[in-house]
Amino acid sequence: MSRAGPITPAHDLIEVCQVTKAFPGVKSLDQVSFGVRGGEIHALVGENGAGKSTLTKVMAGVYLPDKGEIRFDGQAVQWKSAAQAKQRGIHVIHQELVLFAQSSVAANIFAGAEPRRSFGLVDHRAMNEKAQALLTELGVQLDPRERVGNLSVADQQMVEIAKAMASETRVLVLDEPTAVIAGKEVQLLFARLRALRDRGVAIVYISHRLEEIFELCDRVTVMKDGRKVDTKAVADTTRDALVRMMVGREMKEIYPARLPIAVDAPVLLEVERLCVGNRVFDASLTVRAGEILGIAGMVGSGRTELASGIFGALRAHRGTVAIGGARRSHMTPAAAIRLGLGFVTEDRKSQGLLMLLDVAQNVTATTLDQVSRFGLVRRSVECEAAATAIRDYSIAGVRPAGSVATLSGGNQQKVLISRWVRVCKRVLILDEPTRGVDVGAKAEIYRVMRSLTQQGLGILMISSELQEVIGMSDRVLVMREGRINGELSGERMTEHDIMRLATSSAEQIEEREHEYAE
Repeated sequence: MSRAGPITPAHDLIEVCQVTKAFPGVKSLDQVSFGVRGGEIHALVGENGAGKSTLTKVMAGVYLPDKGEIRFDGQAVQWKSAAQAKQRGIHVIHQELVLFAQSSVAANIFAGAEPRRSFGLVDHRAMNEKAQALLTELGVQLDPRERVGNLSVADQQMVEIAKAMASETRVLVLDEPTAVIAGKEVQLLFARLRALRDRGVAIVYISHRLEEIFELCDRVTVMKDGRKVDTKAVADTTRDALVRMMVGREMKEIYPARLPIAVDAPVLLEVERLCVGNRVFDASLTVRAGEILGIAGMVGSGRTELASGIFGALRAHRGTVAIGGARRSHMTPAAAIRLGLGFVTEDRKSQGLLMLLDVAQNVTATTLDQVSRFGLVRRSVECEAAATAIRDYSIAGVRPAGSVATLSGGNQQKVLISRWVRVCKRVLILDEPTRGVDVGAKAEIYRVMRSLTQQGLGILMISSELQEVIGMSDRVLVMREGRINGELSGERMTEHDIMRLATSSAEQIEEREHEYAE
């Protein structure tokens, strides 16, 4: 699909001019100038800590700049609050959606601005009708009376966009909007953003997924260490050029060299004909020592359910899992851990990390027996273990007693991996290991993964990023509708072949291959 948008005006709808913003001990923005035109999608990229979030918060009135100027629609402005900026049409959709799960779709869309009848009563009928009109305009088929907590994350995101459009939105900022969606849901989101762009909305799009920048955006601005590096038309730059501006390295240097698997490498994990509910059917696979086996497929294809079934977090009603030769027909997480299996979930904040505890407590959470004596945790031993993890995994800017909640996504992920490696002796399952992580942190996580395989571990990696799957996997299994639809390796491990297996039935693939053969 063409990336080119409508002809946009030469002037910026909103811009910041030579803005500086400092917090105690750090200068988050250093004389940054950045502008977005009405009717364009402008990407904002950079490593975590580059200043992207601070910049958008200055634009949206959350922070006042220490120096510099904000101009909106050609006029200098000084936002007194985020509410004032929102009244002028600036709306931010954060990575963590701000919705009321127990309330209806319509109530969320019009929260704080509900249509009223006499005596101040909410006019639910009018509210539902207006919500339906907004959803229809965005191409979303949702019941405005449905409880938001019952919706998929993708649909919740559409509710956030409808919420933004309920008032006159002129600037829309999206922070990692595809962090929890993939496949068709991403394409639907892109279609709706293009429609908003065509209506003249200025869109700021923050993402670590560079392929999305080239598919969707018109211009891109790169930030590093609180400063703007450059702004380019997307058509005039490349993925390698963006990576080089962000981290000072070439794209080819992001993925460590793939080492050959020993011919006699033992099989550490063997799954035979595993069935999990109505989500996974007859899945069979093996992982050998030193190998990274990638699992690809569209959202809903059963990838996470397969991993959960192998680990025992979801009960399998048929099939077996063998870890280090010990076979089980009904695996449990306790048995899996005891046999040497680790599982880093895709949702590190709600299912992985203990957000109220510090780094040391998170690192040692799976191995309390190693840091305890007579049933009491020895704090000095716990902190020593965390200090080792901080050094070995390059966890930046934190002490063992530091809060895990304040770490960047990449550093949080490294804390989680370090925890599981302490207990994982055979195979580590990584579900979306670099979701919401910047390019520099990705390279560090990839280095850790390759180092673990060199130590004899096997890795089962689930990822929605095809470049990651190809760059890190020794083999790739592609899932479709709960089944493993094919295996790829070597030169056949391409984006085209992965997507072909992810979107076509076995019969369709066979027919196409027959046609090519003729």
